[in-house]
Amino acid sequence: VPSAGRGTRPFEIFTGAADGTETRHLARAIIDASGTWSTPNPAGASGILAAGERRAADRISYGIPDVFGTKRERFAGRRVMVIGSGHSAMDSILGLTRLQQAEPTTEILWVMRSTPNGRTFGGLDDDQLAGRGALGERAKAAVDAGGVELIAPLRVQAFELSDDSIAVSGDTGDGDTTIEVDEVIVATGFRPDFDALGELRLDLHPWLESPRRLGRLIDPNEHSCGTVPPHGELELRHPEQDVYIVGMKSYGRAPTFLMLTGYEQVRSVVAALAGDWAAARDTRLVLPETGVCHGPGVADETEPAWACEPGPGVQPGTTLPASTAGRG
Repeated sequence: VPSAGRGTRPFEIFTGAADGTETRHLARAIIDASGTWSTPNPAGASGILAAGERRAADRISYGIPDVFGTKRERFAGRRVMVIGSGHSAMDSILGLTRLQQAEPTTEILWVMRSTPNGRTFGGLDDDQLAGRGALGERAKAAVDAGGVELIAPLRVQAFELSDDSIAVSGDTGDGDTTIEVDEVIVATGFRPDFDALGELRLDLHPWLESPRRLGRLIDPNEHSCGTVPPHGELELRHPEQDVYIVGMKSYGRAPTFLMLTGYEQVRSVVAALAGDWAAARDTRLVLPETGVCHGPGVADETEPAWACEPGPGVQPGTTLPASTAGRG
């Protein structure tokens, strides 16, 4: 809370080791590039935990579990539901189809909140990011081949756990339905965790949880991955001097981050900390723009929300944010 002399004092960072040892570090500046992969969004369509989601944690995996590798025994020969419409969901679908080829009794259900349209699988071979386009092509081919049952629209509202299955309930737009499966993979995006920065003065965008100045440039209601303008130190500033959040975490809850953007952010911030203000302000970035990497857009969610850069899965049992209210 105190303001007098605040900018002249160093930052204190405490780190802990597995053996319980704690270390205190002093720093002139902080660059938080910790990402968001450890804080996944819940399955509930309103952005909060679905009823029973916490109790059903033993049968729910978040992110992109290694279904063909370390988690193969858990998913092989099971009836598996994937919830989500972005690239993380596609990655899990492709892993499961590979598993299905080796274990034909594996069943795959793919749940999306919105009815599929021309953008559901991205830009395919028109995507200027070839790897991203190929991911969409392969996911579409898996659905077209009949090995994946697509269920959309379905807005998940509740989970009910039994001894040998998990029941997933939701709204289809025409009424409620319940589907029983063995395992659920939730790939509905991620959000930032600010616990480590709780004593610092941050200025955050009211609904994206990004730096406020950056928020208006990346809002997925208005921008896709490729239409975000170049930005750097100036847009990433907070009221706390020499504190910056960069990379995927800087986008907060916006799902349109590309790693090229993060690299330019870091270059600009480091130049500023080194005193090279000309380099810090000279932000340049050319992003691939194909109109395929959109956020949820308008309230009826006619477009899928993309997680543009796949990353490691979040282990089952990960603690989710204790959200208590959302818009259905």
